[in-house]
Parts: sequence; C-alpha cells; structure tokens
Amino acid sequence: MEPTDHNRRAWDELHRRRGEMRRPGGGLPAIVRQTLGDLSEKRVLHLQSSTGEASGELAELGAVVTAIDFSDEALETAREQWPKILWIQGDAQSLPGELRRGRFDLVYSPEGVLAGLDDLDAWARGIVEALQPLGELLMFEEHPVGACVDGMLRWHVDYFGDAVERPWRLGQVVTALARAGLEVQALEEYPGDSTRRRVPSTFLLYARLR
Repeated sequence: MEPTDHNRRAWDELHRRRGEMRRPGGGLPAIVRQTLGDLSEKRVLHLQSSTGEASGELAELGAVVTAIDFSDEALETAREQWPKILWIQGDAQSLPGELRRGRFDLVYSPEGVLAGLDDLDAWARGIVEALQPLGELLMFEEHPVGACVDGMLRWHVDYFGDAVERPWRLGQVVTALARAGLEVQALEEYPGDSTRRRVPSTFLLYARLR
C-alpha cells in the first residue's frame, strides 16, 4: 500500500511537533515505561519510531528492538544514534512482509499512529501477524475526545462526524483489535493538564493475542 497524502501530512506534522517538544532523555511516556518494566530479551516491534528516542529507551529496558517509520530522514537520525537497533522504512498500516512472521513478543504503538491511519483493520491485522502466540500489544495514544476539544474546552470537531480529519473513535479502535484476534485486557484514560482535566487527553491500552 502506498502512503496517502493524508498519511504524509500526519507523519510530517507529528515529526514537526516531536522536534519542537523533544527534551534530553525524552522518549517513552512515564506511564508506558512504568507499565513495560523489564523487557530483557523480549523482541519488540516499535511502530512509527520517529527519530528513535523511545526505541532507544526500549533497548535500555533490555528489549531486542525493531523499529519502523515512514520517514527516511527520521530513520537516518535514529541509525546514527542507535546503530544496534534494526531500523526499517515502512508504514504502520501496511507492515513489510518481513515483520509479519509472528516472531515479536510485544508491539508498541505510540502516540501519533492513529492519526496516520486510513484503515484500522489493516493496522490491527499487521499487529496480529507480527506477534507470536500470546504476544502483547501496548498502545499509548491521544484520546479521540481530547482531539475534539480546544484549549477552552469547546468542541471544534464532531466526535461522531464523518469529516476526513475526524479522529478514530475509541470504540472503533477496540473493535478493530478484537476483530483481528486480540483480547483487550486493560484500557486506562488519563486527563490533560490543569486546564483540561475535565476531558480525557490520552489513553493506554493493553491487549494480548488470543
């Protein structure tokens, strides 16, 4: 599958925002790092790895990391910093065949992946095909409700609308994963900062291959 213009715009915007927000030692959100714990010798596939900060932290936790990203430029930056990680150019929605061989213990899908997807089912099937039996998915994402509300808590996007830029609803995400063969075992929602604590900002989802 060739990346669409929507994919490209989403990827470019994500990399721009990450560049603006990057901090020394940044990468995995604190709740993700705490949830993952020790990854010694686990084979981890990191979707949409960007310039590699989170992939590097996964390796620090003991994982054998394979990372995929659409951007050649981001991957070049990552390879220079973490040469022992396997970096692959590709689309999280349509994983290359070499990643669909059921050999990973864990797939990590970070914030920003959903924004680049046109087909949730294709993304979920790729995850299932990448995982070995009883393999795990950990997903940390911007909450679709939070994406519909501006800084003044005013709704600027219809959560149930059909607009092209509408975020995927949480129910659609869970349904796609279940339909692909994953069993969702935990789903936690987190508020935003002090000005947005009344609406969910991010969510953490854990699922296992049945």
